[in-house]
Amino acid sequence: MNPPPISLDERRRRLAALEAAMQAQGIAACLIDATSSLRYFTGLSWHASERLTGAVVRPGKPLTYITPRFELDKVGSIIGVPGEILTWEEHESPFRLVADLIGPNGKVAVDQQARVFIWLGLAEALGADRLVGADPLIVPLRARKSQAEIALMTRAKALTLEAHRRAHESLQAGVKASEVVAFIDRQHRALGADGGNTFCIVSFGLDTSLPHGGEGDPELQDGDVVLIDTGCALDGYSADITRTYVFGEPSTEVRRIWDLEHQAQAAAFDAARLGAPCEAVDAAARAVLTANGLGPDYQLPGLPHRTGHGIGLDVHEAPNLVRGDRTPLDVGMCFSNEPMIVVPGRFGIRLEDHFHMTADGPKWFTQPQPSLDEPFRGVEPLVA
Repeated sequence: MNPPPISLDERRRRLAALEAAMQAQGIAACLIDATSSLRYFTGLSWHASERLTGAVVRPGKPLTYITPRFELDKVGSIIGVPGEILTWEEHESPFRLVADLIGPNGKVAVDQQARVFIWLGLAEALGADRLVGADPLIVPLRARKSQAEIALMTRAKALTLEAHRRAHESLQAGVKASEVVAFIDRQHRALGADGGNTFCIVSFGLDTSLPHGGEGDPELQDGDVVLIDTGCALDGYSADITRTYVFGEPSTEVRRIWDLEHQAQAAAFDAARLGAPCEAVDAAARAVLTANGLGPDYQLPGLPHRTGHGIGLDVHEAPNLVRGDRTPLDVGMCFSNEPMIVVPGRFGIRLEDHFHMTADGPKWFTQPQPSLDEPFRGVEPLVA
């Protein structure tokens, strides 16, 4: 059974925390665009378009939504946290509406995922010198997940792991990568995810050496390395799991690289300690690879990207497990752990699971792949 969605009370607590942070930093208003942050704070999930629909948060004042007049009825029917709704007609400027609401004084924080035209429109209406980025307000709140968020992600990842298991069982020589993508989508839907795959990369053979897969639609051949990276969502909260194995008998070199990947993933997990900087996790994974003749740094054969990313309503969100990110690891933070090894022109191995930080240290959402030959050993079949 799926966990309950995020409650109205939790969203109100998030808004109260945002307002407190705004007051502490001397921010008069915060504009949130139709991004995942709008859903995080208000419960309104809206497809971004060329028209501004968003929310303005002001400490001690009513939550205010901004939307085109012709969208009023729809927006009013799907908002989570109640608030006033201001509208603009097609010939009017929504940025002038925002400026009139906020007034002539004070700094205005702008959602840093907002589209450029929104920043430019606000700069013209308010003055560019009044605008600051909202990440210092928003990221620390979103990075530390509540128990309700952890529960949703735990279930979403369980659904994705089961979709992986079923896909592995279904593989046959000659199947196309696109057919496996469609199969996984059906499994996610049958298992009760929000709606199929949020994304799905299925790579065979040489395509596994490309971190985000190739552009063709190859057929599975005996001896191919198989890399599947996919996820789903529950109440918007994301799963993102990668499994790598071989259809047939692995070569000695594939076994060696798979074992190193497994070691690097374990070293990264062991380095995730409360108070340690995010970059320490990345360094631990790279140390394993360098000690075994891979890399160094981003050189190939080796690890071409960061070891991991934050996850929540966005599949990729701050902070990240990468050199230069010195954010201290704290309770509630959630990360992927995926120190992929690429052997150019031959194959790639990525094992990706996620963990969250607890008062006792890191805790896996899903247990890492136990072996190359038995990738789903110990995984109990899940029934929706």
